[in-house]
Amino acid sequence: MTSPTASTTSPAAKPSLPARTLASDVQAYADRPGEPIRLNGWVHRRRRLSGLTFLVVRDRTGTAQVVIKDETTIAQVEDLPEETPVDVVGVTSLNSRAPGGVEVVEPSITSLGEPSATPAIELWRPTISAGLPTVLDNAQTTLRHPRRQACWRLAAASLHGFRGTLDGDGFTEVHSPKLVESATESGASVFTVDYFGRPAYLAQSPQFYKQVLVGVFERVYEVGPVFRAEPHDTVRHLAEYVSLDVELG
Repeated sequence: MTSPTASTTSPAAKPSLPARTLASDVQAYADRPGEPIRLNGWVHRRRRLSGLTFLVVRDRTGTAQVVIKDETTIAQVEDLPEETPVDVVGVTSLNSRAPGGVEVVEPSITSLGEPSATPAIELWRPTISAGLPTVLDNAQTTLRHPRRQACWRLAAASLHGFRGTLDGDGFTEVHSPKLVESATESGASVFTVDYFGRPAYLAQSPQFYKQVLVGVFERVYEVGPVFRAEPHDTVRHLAEYVSLDVELG
């Protein structure tokens, strides 16, 4: 006598979510409308129109447009102020007026944190009109503005080009001390610090160390901060800046 074999049914596998797509890569879907897509970023701007809402999501690479027509999702977005981090899963759709010519439709939106407090400035505006105290007091937010980001990106690109050119010409990058025993350049004021009961100074220049190391490597350069105790509220002086120094023998 044989015993009946119990039949088992395995649960249906849950569909996997698509991997994250950066905003700058959304345009790559121009030839793939209707394909699933996933965005992570901050709520950059919300625009409520008759029957739909436009949600602009910003990440480190730029912005992407999300179109919402479902009333439940529209109501959800109303409770997500600008700068709230979100996860958006939807499908791609072609729209020549959207960034990169592609937008996200039929979205499912999940907040990745507590709804953000209303920012001190509106980051979606082309320029920042707030005064300097407001900008500095809210730096964790104001630095996200595209114009502020551009300053950091420009500096990074400049350093990348500087280093790449000199490395290609056989230079060696060095890093000199920034706490020194005496002024490194005559005529420039120095910041004095207490070094365990002895006076020391913040370096005004890596000049001395560059000249020493030229006798070792022949070609050297340094990227680093320098300090000068001079009034910094003029167009001709900075108390601290990043110096790009080159020395060869």
